[in-house]
Amino acid sequence: MVARAGIRIEALELRRGGKRILGPLTLTLAATGLSVIMGPNGSGKTSLLRALHGLERISAGAVHWPGGTGSPPPRQALVFQTPILMRRSVADNIAYPLRLDGVALAEARGRAAAMAAAVGLGGDMARPAQVLSGGERQKMALARALIRSPEVLLLDEPCANLDGRATRDIEAVLARARAHGTRIILATHDIAQARRLADDVIFLHHGRLKEAAPRDVFFDAPQSPEATAYLNGDLLP
Repeated sequence: MVARAGIRIEALELRRGGKRILGPLTLTLAATGLSVIMGPNGSGKTSLLRALHGLERISAGAVHWPGGTGSPPPRQALVFQTPILMRRSVADNIAYPLRLDGVALAEARGRAAAMAAAVGLGGDMARPAQVLSGGERQKMALARALIRSPEVLLLDEPCANLDGRATRDIEAVLARARAHGTRIILATHDIAQARRLADDVIFLHHGRLKEAAPRDVFFDAPQSPEATAYLNGDLLP
């Protein structure tokens, strides 16, 4: 079996108002697995996710997706730290991507109910999304992201401010998605969560790549002073 090509990020830079906020950043990620982006506040984690998803205009460099030069970006989904809620029912929030694809309402709602069950989101699918708890909102956002079977799933602090049970539920969903071949790139401050989930870690500081390594190498023998200080709980300048 021929191995799938990886994701190649080449000399990527983001600038706002003439100020460089990310890069230049060059690295290659495996085509499969779960990568965790770590770093202190303001390090560029969210900016990198947004650039990969096409929400930020890249100032220089490029992202080369599997498939060769000129290949279109894969089917993607991005889950924000604060889930986006539409003023609709839970069912219609989850079904929304299918409706954009032209799927009939009844079929879309049926598939939404099945996906809600798959992520552990119970309860009345007809209730307004606004009444959901924080953990339920994040599960709904994940269900909506996964309903089109994305090739790449990007997540920005998906378990921030959630309790332990909700965090475990969401991590279980991510583990299943990864096992089914979805390429996951996740930003988190949670060191314990990164240890549980990551295949590899990307460490950023002040918009620069300081380290990219397999999980065990990163946590057991970090190579940069910035990563070492971060893992020790020290404040970084």
